[in-house]
Amino acid sequence: MSEVVSNLRPATGSPGSRIGAMVLRHWYLLKSSPPRIIDIVYWPTVQLFMWGFLQTWLADQSGKLAFAGGSLIGAMLLWDVLFRGQIGFNMSFLEELWSRNLGHLMVSPLRAHELLAALAVMSIIRVMIGLIPVTLLAIYYFGFDLMALGLWMVAFFLNLMLTSWAVGMVVCGLLLRYGLGAEHLAWSLIFILLTICCVYYPVSALPTWLQPVALSLAPTYVFEGLRSILIDGVARPELMFVALGLNVLYLVAATVLFFWFYRDALEKGTLLSTGE
Repeated sequence: MSEVVSNLRPATGSPGSRIGAMVLRHWYLLKSSPPRIIDIVYWPTVQLFMWGFLQTWLADQSGKLAFAGGSLIGAMLLWDVLFRGQIGFNMSFLEELWSRNLGHLMVSPLRAHELLAALAVMSIIRVMIGLIPVTLLAIYYFGFDLMALGLWMVAFFLNLMLTSWAVGMVVCGLLLRYGLGAEHLAWSLIFILLTICCVYYPVSALPTWLQPVALSLAPTYVFEGLRSILIDGVARPELMFVALGLNVLYLVAATVLFFWFYRDALEKGTLLSTGE
């Protein structure tokens, strides 16, 4: 089956043009659907006001507790980058499964790695659609400007997006293997990181046996770095380097897993019949 597919896919156009075409397809799909855009902005906004009201209460307290509210809103915004990055990656893939278009794409000149690149670009677009307005709301209503972190925000964003793509590729692989019966993983798998990665509290809050698990996950270092800046006023660049190193390992492992499932789907001929 794989040999047949390879013969049906002559090299046409450049990789950039094929990736751009896929991004354009999903961009048109997104911008023509107000409910999709509303969904991207809705949940971050709800979370912002929930944590913002908590910050307002904490601001009346004394000592470090007064600064904890800022770290909570910052953690919420960064968690949404991680969550929306993964959801954005998988939603574009699911759109192809729901429309039963994946098999058609895979017999076109589009390569699997180019599809993954397009999904990554769309995940960034979806994250920015949700992050920009919510960040402005945080500045206006709660006086918290995440972008004031400057280059640190770039480092946080990069590491969280890399993690989201790794998780997204794992979910895509599972969708190839198990079909739409596994689509709930697109919304639920990432939440295991919410507690283990210490989004809203330090690693020391975890049980001793669970701390090594947390420290093996890249987002943990991002949220620890955020708290170090906002609460202690100390920048710790070594945390970002550790997170980047772990993300490289995650991306390699996720890529290998995805292509393993992809080759299995090619050999079994299930790309055209992916369903429940």
